[in-house]
Amino acid sequence: MKYSYYLWLFTTIIALLVVGIRSNPPDGVCGKQHNYYVCDTDYCCSKDGFCGTTEPYCGDGHCQSQCPTPSPDDVSDIITSSLFDKMLRFRNISGCESNGFYTYDAFINAARYFSGFGTTGSLETRKRELAAFFGQISHETGGGCYIREQDDQSDHCIDSPKWPCVPGQFYYGRGPIQVRYNDNYGQVGYALDNLDLLGNPELVATDALVSFQTAIWFWMTTSVHLNKPSPHDVIVGEWKPTEIDEAANRFPGYGVITNILNGGSECGHGEDDRVRNRIVYYKMYCHFLGVSTGDNLDCYNQRPFNDDPQTSYGVLKMSVDE
Repeated sequence: MKYSYYLWLFTTIIALLVVGIRSNPPDGVCGKQHNYYVCDTDYCCSKDGFCGTTEPYCGDGHCQSQCPTPSPDDVSDIITSSLFDKMLRFRNISGCESNGFYTYDAFINAARYFSGFGTTGSLETRKRELAAFFGQISHETGGGCYIREQDDQSDHCIDSPKWPCVPGQFYYGRGPIQVRYNDNYGQVGYALDNLDLLGNPELVATDALVSFQTAIWFWMTTSVHLNKPSPHDVIVGEWKPTEIDEAANRFPGYGVITNILNGGSECGHGEDDRVRNRIVYYKMYCHFLGVSTGDNLDCYNQRPFNDDPQTSYGVLKMSVDE
């Protein structure tokens, strides 16, 4: 009896110690490699024991726990090759910079890299998200004609201890969403398995897969310090406006996405041709896909996120177009 009691006491103490150890897990680690710590909500635990949201963490063969529920559908079920050609209708025009660059396969492979992109919610919601995404990138690239920013190709180097500029490199807009500034290049490169986009930002303009990945990364990423939701969360209905948002006339809809991308330049001062152009594309693609556009399509009377009181720069330091 005494032996049984001490054995019970010993195992109980060990169990309590394990629970105590697991109650304060280090950030970013998980699974069997790290005492079965769990990731934060919406993160996957990779087979190597790290938390993340992209394909190397959540994809088939990469995820060990907290894996996403498999979707029976794929983005390619909605965006077919022929529809892709209709949406980015200038991508193969000989007079365009992008001639042959933005390929269908590059888009589909980039889409599959990000868990939830075009696969969240009902079929109608998924279609609306893809219509919104293509509406925005069609405006940014002139219907798929451009890869690089045309008006301003200066270095766009800002002070950033974490993502310092590399001498001789230029961080002007590139890719479908025209990502700008060293901060954004550094962050998206880190998210793409430590791709060195600070040292080689031109990769966004020469590798179609990377180019689409940067656009979708921006689409899926929340800017906590600027109180900006991700465009993805807005269009799938997961974003709920705060009192500050409501006071700024920011309500769920396509217009908020424009505000996220380029609100400082386009939003809050009445009608703007750039906003109108984004809406024209979105309406056309919703028509192609047979879904409604939803409400609140413009941002004419929305205060830009960057103008909110008591915000500080952090993730996604600046809108891509500003």
